Amino acid sequence: MAALFTIPIPPFNQHVGGSITCTLPAPSIYLLTISAPPDNRLTTAFCTAFMAALDRLEFDDAYPSGAVITTSALPKFYSNGLDLEHALSTETFLPQQLYKMFNRLLTYPMPTIALLNGHAFAGGLMLAMHHDYRVMNPSRGFVCVNELDFGVPLKPAMSSIFRIKTSPATYRSLVLEAHRFDGKAALAAGIVDGLGGLDEALGLVAARKLTEKGKTGIYGLMKAEMYQESVNMLSEDGHVREEGRVLRMLEADEKRRGEGKSKL
Repeated sequence: MAALFTIPIPPFNQHVGGSITCTLPAPSIYLLTISAPPDNRLTTAFCTAFMAALDRLEFDDAYPSGAVITTSALPKFYSNGLDLEHALSTETFLPQQLYKMFNRLLTYPMPTIALLNGHAFAGGLMLAMHHDYRVMNPSRGFVCVNELDFGVPLKPAMSSIFRIKTSPATYRSLVLEAHRFDGKAALAAGIVDGLGGLDEALGLVAARKLTEKGKTGIYGLMKAEMYQESVNMLSEDGHVREEGRVLRMLEADEKRRGEGKSKL
């Protein structure tokens, strides 16, 4: 397939950079293939390039409304999540890059499908969950939210998408057990909508007539209303509000533990 366009992902810190290439595997179906070795980490450079690709498809008149599939050129990973050091040390990264990208996907005016060819860990799974649909490789890769394992609490805007899009039992397994789901288990748990590769993703688009859904111009608005909890938390105002709430919660818990120890 000839490329319609390519958006570069510039080198960033220790990351070598890469590209996002758009092709047309079927009429009105845009395939964005991400290549940022070794594992498609979510950085400022990644988020900027990803949003630029979405902008190109929405605003360039050369590309009529259709459906958008995202996948990885790297066999092992869809995405291995955030560059944690960068995320923790850069105050603006969450509200101005990561959350902005998540919100862009969540309210995108065309149907979006994440084709998980390999692992989608932590922020990588969050990226997939902000798509409308997910198709996963049945024989390679796991999805998980493993923040529990390395002691970094989920931010409210990160947690909300799982609360909205998965069942309570699945949400518990993801967040409180850091359970790793293979393709079949992810399908049974409702995390993904189908198993397979590009052919199966194209089949999902065809079966649900997704290329037609954005043509009335209200698809993004419908999603914004449907997912308003996450939309609000992903906004800059929502980020500030929720950060304050979490800080008060942490301070209250520290006080509780101090009082508990004083009773011993």
